[in-house]
Amino acid sequence: MTSSQRGKHMETAWGLGGMGMPSWSGVERGSSWSGCVFILSNVLMIGVVGQIPCAQDVVTGSTRGVELAAQKDCQNGCFGRHSRPSFGINKMKTLVLLGDGMGDFPVEELGNRTPLQAAHAPTMRRIAAAGEVRMVSTVPEGLPPGSDVANMAILGYDAALNYTGRAPIEAAGADLPMGAEDVAFRCNLVTVQDGVMVDYSAGHISTEEAAELIEALQVGLGTEGLAFHVGVQYRHLLIWKGGAADAFCMPPHEISDRAVAEHLPDGAGAEAIQELMERSKAILAAHPVNQRRVAEGKAPATQIWLWGQGPSMQLDSYQALYGLKGGIVSAVDLLKGLAKLAGLEAPTVEGATGLIDTNYAGKVAAAQEILMREDFAYLHIEAPDECGHLGDAALKTEAIERFDAQVCAPMLAWLEERGEPYQVIVTMDHRTPVSLKGHCSDPVPMAHLCGPVGTVSKELPFDETVNNGISQGMACAWMQEILNSSADG
Repeated sequence: MTSSQRGKHMETAWGLGGMGMPSWSGVERGSSWSGCVFILSNVLMIGVVGQIPCAQDVVTGSTRGVELAAQKDCQNGCFGRHSRPSFGINKMKTLVLLGDGMGDFPVEELGNRTPLQAAHAPTMRRIAAAGEVRMVSTVPEGLPPGSDVANMAILGYDAALNYTGRAPIEAAGADLPMGAEDVAFRCNLVTVQDGVMVDYSAGHISTEEAAELIEALQVGLGTEGLAFHVGVQYRHLLIWKGGAADAFCMPPHEISDRAVAEHLPDGAGAEAIQELMERSKAILAAHPVNQRRVAEGKAPATQIWLWGQGPSMQLDSYQALYGLKGGIVSAVDLLKGLAKLAGLEAPTVEGATGLIDTNYAGKVAAAQEILMREDFAYLHIEAPDECGHLGDAALKTEAIERFDAQVCAPMLAWLEERGEPYQVIVTMDHRTPVSLKGHCSDPVPMAHLCGPVGTVSKELPFDETVNNGISQGMACAWMQEILNSSADG
């Protein structure tokens, strides 16, 4: 996209054409116009030497000027992708709002719209209208479209350089020590019936029930070099000394309603993994927890499914990279692990389930508490992804609406009420199409807004049609530039 094209895009997004205000494309670097917006290296940067009057077709209510964050490096260009900034004293508050797996493909029952298009989601669309929105790729070529890889990208990490596997991330979040020869495996409790993956979550088994099953597996299968660790609901961990790190193991949520025989672990060391999975069946079938679940008409945990394995993983901290402290608010062990590796907090929120019934208000409060003390918060909502895996388009649409109304709206209102400089990023880690009941690596929309902006009334599309669905670059690169810009805010 050329500079003139970017300028035209911003005119359209803000609705400033014909309003007597300078065109974004007509503002030169070094211009004396108060409150310039510069487009540098394909990134929106805000340079402040005064105030910008509110645009009446976009911002309604008070016509007060809007204080913007000082960006002393605007006229010198943005930081390079791998450069380290000189950290300022008053950093801009940065908030990431992430609806896991929100992206999709058109669904016939939704009038050939995606759940994101069908949802009543005015806050996300207003952020898109008042800021900048792009189509970004979150999965580096050659890596699987998992939430691990994709959330690393939204956090600004290049998974092609840092990723060793999902389970090592979760092990870090659980404070499980790993030796040089240890390999961490994700250990799902699943329901396989007649050779088909009926439920990758064993009917969303409770943590209390699952703990009894995992403890029984440790007694029956555990050794000095093989240890099962209790997690949450169906999600658990196995630390295996000398385990097969290079075997290919399919995530169970990617093979819903499919024959498991076609997706068993493969490659070096796969036989040992398959044997352990097979041996788990008898232990689980005989356990009172499963017998009780069957009697109650619930899905039993018929076996374990091992996947996502790898050796221990390290990441540079946010403090070292950007001079930022903060936290990640999520119910998911994976995100807690990424927080630990990035040197960020990972508060536990009571009632945060990772499902559509999660404690939205509690998670919002946790993110606000972090931003009261620190400069960065990442608020992750798992529900849209879970609904995608269920193949339920209507429920996924509802999950997106809840994310918009109960997370995006109150967080944006809170930031505006504070009246301090902030930036908010709204996006998703990947698509979880209901037709696939799994993930795919197609690009996703990502919106970035610097505020305060006043009350935004105009809306622009925030869905899979942005830029005709064509990726405009890697999400990790844009996030690095955004985070670098906040460091001197």
